[in-house]
Amino acid sequence: MRIVIAEDDALLREGVALLLKAEGLDVVSATDGPEPFLAAVDEHRPDVAIVDVRMPPTHTDEGIVAAVEARRRQPELAVLVLSAYVEQAFATDLLASGAAGLGYLLKERVGRVESFLEALHRVAAGGTSIDPDVVAQLMTRGRADAGLERLTSREREVLDLMAQGLGNAAIAERLVVTDGAVHKHIRSIFSKLDLPPTEQTDRRVVAVLRYLEDVRR
Repeated sequence: MRIVIAEDDALLREGVALLLKAEGLDVVSATDGPEPFLAAVDEHRPDVAIVDVRMPPTHTDEGIVAAVEARRRQPELAVLVLSAYVEQAFATDLLASGAAGLGYLLKERVGRVESFLEALHRVAAGGTSIDPDVVAQLMTRGRADAGLERLTSREREVLDLMAQGLGNAAIAERLVVTDGAVHKHIRSIFSKLDLPPTEQTDRRVVAVLRYLEDVRR
């Protein structure tokens, strides 16, 4: 099994590489960013890529974007994503797509060597491996999605425009209302979707994702 690692945390990157090599696996490259990762995929044609969700330069979704691009270049590539906590956007898409050869693990699982290796081999064999904590959180959020039914028609209009990428001022202009009215609608949307303020997630993004999931059904 040929493996490429993309992880900007040097300690974790080297630790995972040493662990895999000790298991007799072939780590052909261990990179610290999306560009060298994609270059390594092109050069080595690995069987599996282990990719951190957040990488330089912005530490937002570079890992996800790079993983998607890697799969575009090499469709048979298995990808095991590592994240410090549940990233709603990628985890939801992963579960919804049903695509083979994909995994999503919280980084704390790496320390549980047997479980980590089991997940890696399952993904490499074309299976799917989702961290139990990810499943639990998404199930909880799924039940909360019933809040979409409580939105008024105007609130759904606002959420639809948010999903199109419009900012508050553009939404106000499109609906011919004041900026204050838009803020009020968005606060109501967050409340009905049970999205309290948190430093770990962007409520606007999560609300849009839930709306898009509902539209897809």
